Amino acid sequence: MPELGVNIDHIASIRQIRDSKALSLQQAALICEQAGADSIVVHLREDRRHINDQDVSLLRRSIKTRLNLELSVARDIVDFACKIKPDQATIVPEKRKEVTTEGGLDAVSNFKKIKLACEKLENCGISVSLFIDPEIKQIEAAARLGIKKVELHTGRYADAGNKISRDKFLNQIKTAAQLARKKGLRVFAGHGLDYRNIGPIVKIKDIEELNIGYSIVCRAALFGLKQAVKEMKALL
Repeated sequence: MPELGVNIDHIASIRQIRDSKALSLQQAALICEQAGADSIVVHLREDRRHINDQDVSLLRRSIKTRLNLELSVARDIVDFACKIKPDQATIVPEKRKEVTTEGGLDAVSNFKKIKLACEKLENCGISVSLFIDPEIKQIEAAARLGIKKVELHTGRYADAGNKISRDKFLNQIKTAAQLARKKGLRVFAGHGLDYRNIGPIVKIKDIEELNIGYSIVCRAALFGLKQAVKEMKALL
């Protein structure tokens, strides 16, 4: 049974609509931990569109489980991570105009840049993972980097429009997870997973942890709304 990492970026996205103090990321992380989350995930983007430096600093001090910080290889972001020292740093690709991460990191083409970032983070005592597509060449590149973990991008599986495509991408994830394990890598996975498509992924025994955010925040907005209205009504 894989562990669960909860990504709370979209709690911050809601907060940023009005730059409001009504939403506390620390409180959101605490609720997730109390509900059974095994780690808290946040992505510190270069443009700070939702999570900012102060958020990460405060979460680092308050989280009781593990803090998994997603980041690019940009020097200032890596330097900040070395200062904050999250339990894990997951290197991800980043494009300014994307709504969410659109694919896995190309560890083959960007090997030298990624290696420098990995070495710097690991020298600071931070465990490093790469967010990569479930492809043999990417797994092999990750193994050559000497890191201990990878997170497999499940977006193509989650977005598949029919069973044939979904099964095809599911098998790719299974094969990649098996290869990663054979090469001594711990395997995580995530992106686009929700309450309807999670079942087949959970059954892949080589995957240790699933990182999920958007679908959890969406469900909370719907099924946590009744309680919020009741509490406000009581105050009236």
